[in-house]
Amino acid sequence: MSEDFVLNAEAREDQGKGASRRLRRLNGQVPAIVYGGKKKPANIQIPHKDLIKQLENEAFYSHIITINIGDKSEDVILKDLQRHPAKAEIMHADFLRVSKTKKLQTKVPLHFINEDSCKGVKLQGGKVSHNATELEISCLPANLPEFIEVDLADAEVGTIIHISDLKLPKGVESVELSHGADHDQAIASIAKPKGAAADEEASEGGEGEEAAE
Repeated sequence: MSEDFVLNAEAREDQGKGASRRLRRLNGQVPAIVYGGKKKPANIQIPHKDLIKQLENEAFYSHIITINIGDKSEDVILKDLQRHPAKAEIMHADFLRVSKTKKLQTKVPLHFINEDSCKGVKLQGGKVSHNATELEISCLPANLPEFIEVDLADAEVGTIIHISDLKLPKGVESVELSHGADHDQAIASIAKPKGAAADEEASEGGEGEEAAE
């Protein structure tokens, strides 16, 4: 992990929708909660400007975050984020405590590379379809990757990339695959160019007519 993410927060006493609205409107704070582990859930508030700035970095969503609450610190990951439906405003955030010695489950983004240069697109005119944009993984905090690479360099038209085709970093496992081979979901595929399927059908039909004659 190449970056350190730190948020400074304060304990939050008032709860409820009314208190949260006042917090956001008057104080520029985001109500949040830290939960998990053996400790009780902690209600906190974080400066909205600080959280928004961190969220601009994609790595923030899949990194260990240090939250300072008074003179104490918590290692957490971001588990849920509620955004305003019409404004660039964070309404609430959920953070899950993590332990350096216990595996955690979280979702990390998928980065697709070599899409435009792969044989299926460049030479065969196919189109890449993404069936997923993130992958749920299990690992120790120290092994948590920023993203998982999906290399399409050798993909041809008709190729389907499954979870089992991904090269996961050391110490990282797919949660879906841990449930069995029947959970080996498709991540991406390269479809035939438009018109190709119809041309093939027409060609096959013509051949059949010729054979009949």
